[in-house]
This record gives sequence, structure tokens and C-alpha cells, in this order.
Amino acid sequence: MSNLLWKSLVVSPAVLGATLLVSATAMAAPNPTTQVSAAKQLGVTEVAQQPEILAQTTIDQVNRYSNEGNQGNSQSQVTSVSQFSDVQPTDWAFQALQSLVERYGCIAGYPNATYRGNRALTRYEFAAGLNACLDRVNELIATATADLVTKQDLATLQRLQEEFSAELATLRGRVDSLEARTAELEANQFSTTTKLVGEAIFAVTDVFGGNTGDNNNTVFQDRVRLDLQTSFTGRDVLHTRLAAGNATAFTQFDNANNPLNTAEGTQTFEISSSGNNAVRIDRLTYEAPVGPAQVYLAASGGRHSHYAAVNNPYFFDNTDGGNGALSTFATESPIYRIGGGAGIALNLPLGKSGGILGNSSITAGYLASQANDPALSSGLTNGDYAALGQLNFSVGDRVALAATYVHGYSASGALFDSGTDGNTGGFDVGTGQANFLGNAAGLAAGGVATPASSNSYGVSAAFRPSDKLSISGFVSYHDVSGVGAGDDYEAWSYGLGVALPDFGKKGNVLGVFAGAEPYSFNRPGFGGSNDIPYHFEGFYKYRVSDNISVTPGVIWLTSPGQNSDNDDAIIGTLRTTFTF
Repeated sequence: MSNLLWKSLVVSPAVLGATLLVSATAMAAPNPTTQVSAAKQLGVTEVAQQPEILAQTTIDQVNRYSNEGNQGNSQSQVTSVSQFSDVQPTDWAFQALQSLVERYGCIAGYPNATYRGNRALTRYEFAAGLNACLDRVNELIATATADLVTKQDLATLQRLQEEFSAELATLRGRVDSLEARTAELEANQFSTTTKLVGEAIFAVTDVFGGNTGDNNNTVFQDRVRLDLQTSFTGRDVLHTRLAAGNATAFTQFDNANNPLNTAEGTQTFEISSSGNNAVRIDRLTYEAPVGPAQVYLAASGGRHSHYAAVNNPYFFDNTDGGNGALSTFATESPIYRIGGGAGIALNLPLGKSGGILGNSSITAGYLASQANDPALSSGLTNGDYAALGQLNFSVGDRVALAATYVHGYSASGALFDSGTDGNTGGFDVGTGQANFLGNAAGLAAGGVATPASSNSYGVSAAFRPSDKLSISGFVSYHDVSGVGAGDDYEAWSYGLGVALPDFGKKGNVLGVFAGAEPYSFNRPGFGGSNDIPYHFEGFYKYRVSDNISVTPGVIWLTSPGQNSDNDDAIIGTLRTTFTF
């Protein structure tokens, strides 16, 4: 075959034209991929290109080039080799290409006036290009220009056509198969605009240490989320997420065997659980580009971390719980858990690419927890709310920085409640001292809170020195002002994490995180406890397959409730996540 092909290329300029033509058409072929939602802020899953898709792409291009002269498309029709900006008279194939363009007229370039002839081609591509040139030759014969085609050319082309008949038949078979499969999909598809993305978590967990260990048992818990991701333009996404779960966080006890009002060690799959696997809508948001900005609209279940960069790679999971760190504290800075619900946000790039501000952007958002309630002290503007402003800056793809400010108002009783009633004491992270909005009298009355406003400031950073190492951390400060005497207080939190992606196997993650969950000192009514509640966490996500991961992990809590007299608590968890 190789001798015949070489002789054919030497004898017939038309055959050489087929080769060059196919090189161009093959370069123009798109690389189809499948994506799973995004916004990111969002994230993308690629699948391998299927042979049926490649066959469809090739045959579509063959038909387009073969019918070039009949379509009257002046933009892609080439009449002179000089029209190619990347073809020079010194190129070794210049004369052959010139002959094919001006003699046979079966060459079409790219819309940007390039030919791109410097690549190899497959036998399938050669067969498709040969077929295109044969159509052009037949057209010349039919229009009484047979003198342009020699008898020797026709004989060689005939032999080549016979030689590649098997490849042409294979292409036709693949196209027929693809058409049948496409028809079946169109007849049975769920929706032309919507994808179903699901996540199911199975978790076995227990807590050890002192009275806390004695008063809790080993549990097997679950959480399931089904996210209907709808796109109307290809660049937007509507999230309609259904959730159910039966997870409950452990209750921690002090050295006197009294329960502590704390969310230390709370795990992500335990947040906003329906308790008995009842199904509810826990997220209804829409994201779309408007000019240079990315707009985020939340009708229900909106979170600041949906639209703002948290700069905590491999610990943060945008589905909140299935693949990142185990705890709510290690997942993201507590500043992003102040408020939530319904509202609007946008991300706007600053400067131009390549400039000093080329990698910077500004993020602004407003979420109200009681936006659906028409009562006088509720609604979109008079109820609980949190307004966020954030400046983002990155240096290449190795360093990311953010400075965050959140102004909030809440009458619900907790600072870090994500705009909903959390699973432990009405909040998601930190101690009761850092969360309770009110004074000692309200605490003594059984936790009766008073309205308060807060101003929170935070910085976060992520550094990736290599593809196998990621370092990230945050610091946040919170200044809370209550409406009554003795309601004011300050709270702090900080953390640092080190992640080793692809540790032991591609897709695995080894993560270690340490820091102080939100705490507050010298608050009357809390027993004068002023010890820092340190949090240490380690986990290893093992990727069993593309859709299943198993994550064993340990959370070690010192001075629970900000009191070193209380025994340390150790939480062990084995989390299995199924995604589809």
C-alpha cells in the first residue's frame, strides 16, 4: 500500500491536493467535550471524544468542502494560493498547492485566511479528502473542462478510490450508527436544556473523649442532593436542587456533664439536614453573564460561597460536603457563613488582561434570610441580611488573594447561621460565645437573643507552588453591636490548610487543616471561659472511580466551649460519596 500511495502522490497533483485538503479539514474539526456545571465559580468534567462524534465531524466537513462551489460561499472559497497568509513561495509544497488551487479549485482554507498544512493525517481523513477532490473532478468533467484532467490522473484516482473503499464504507457505517443513536436520544431524552447532577453521601461517624464520648453513639447518616442544572443560552445555569438527609451533629458536653451550645466539629453533610430524609428544595439560583460581569440571582438557599472565591482549594467543595474537608470550619472561612437566603451578587473584572489589574476582580452581593416574608420586620430589606464586598487578586495560576468585608444584621440569634436554622444551636461553625446575639440575661432565659448588626473583615490566600502541593488559609475578625446593654462583642477565627492532590493516585487528596474556630473572650454569662478552641483535622479522599470516593478522616477539638477543663473531643468519620 505504501508504494502505491507514494507513486500516486508523485503521479497525480490531484491526489496530493486531497492530502493537503484533508490536513486543513482535520485541523478545523472541533473537539467535543461534555461539561458538568459551572459557574465556579465554579469547575468541569471532560469525557473522551467518541469515534461516532469524530466520524460525524469528518463527514460534515467533507460535505461542506465538497459542496463549496455550489453554496456560493465567497468567504471560504479560495481562487489563488496567495490568499493563504501562512503559505509562502519557499514552502516545499507551494507549487503543488498552487496547482490544486488554480487548476482543480478543490482547496478551501480557514475563515481567517490560513491553510495550516503542517500536520499528519489518518487514512480516514485521506479517504474523505480524496472523495472531496473526486467530486470536484467530476464537476470539471461535467462542465466540459475534461482537458484539465488527464487520463493518467483519472486512472490513479480510480485505483485510490478502490484502495480506500473500506475506509469510506466504515465512515458511512459510523454515520448511520450515529444517526440512529441520536434519534433514540432525542426520542427519550429527559430535557434539551437540563442536566441532572446528583450526589449521595453515606457516613459512619462517632465521637470520643470524656462526657461527650459517653453521651453519643456511633451513627450511620446520609444526605442526598439532586441538582437540576438548566442552561438556556449555553453560558448560564439555573440550579434547582432537591435535598434530603437524616444527619444530626454530635452534642458536646462539659466537665459537669452539661450540654455545650457549640457547633465545633460540625460536619458539612450535617448542615441543614431535613432530619428524616424528607425532600425539600434547598437551592434555587441562577447565574448568567451580563456584559463583562457574572450575575448571581438567588431565590432560595443562596450562599456567599456560591459566587465569591473562598480561596481554599481541595478543602472547599462547591456542593458543600461530598468531596472536600469533613468539617464546616475547614471547608471555608466562617465569614462566608454570615447570612444567606435570597438576593443578588455580581463579579466584575478589573483592568485589562496583561495589565497590573489584569487578574483582579471585585465581588459584591446581598442576601436576605427572610426575603419571602412580607411582615414589617422581615422582607428583602427589613429582615436578616448580609452584604458582602470582596476584592480578588491572582498572580498567574499559582497565587490567589482576597480581602472580604461583610456587613450583616440578624435578629435570629446566631452570627454564623448561613441564613438558615443550622443543625447545632442554630449556627454552623464556632462556639456559642462567638455566635450568640444577646446578653447574659437573654442567655439565662434560655437563649433569648436580641437583634444585632455586625461588621466582619477577612483575608484569604491560596498558594500552589506545584501541581502536587496546595497551601491555603484565612483570618477573620467580627465586630458585633447589639441593640441592648452588654450585647457588644468581638470574635476571631483563623485557619491554615495543606493539601497534596493526586497523593498515591490521580484524583486522591490528602489534606491537613488546623486553626481556631470562631471564638469570643470575656462575654458575661458564659462562665468567663477564655481558652482558644483549636481545631485539627486530617482526611484522605480516595477515588475509587470517577463517580465514587471514600474519605476517612479525624477531627480533634481542644478546649470545647472555650474551656480547657473540658475533655478534648475526637471525631472519626468514614464518608463515602457517590456522584452522578
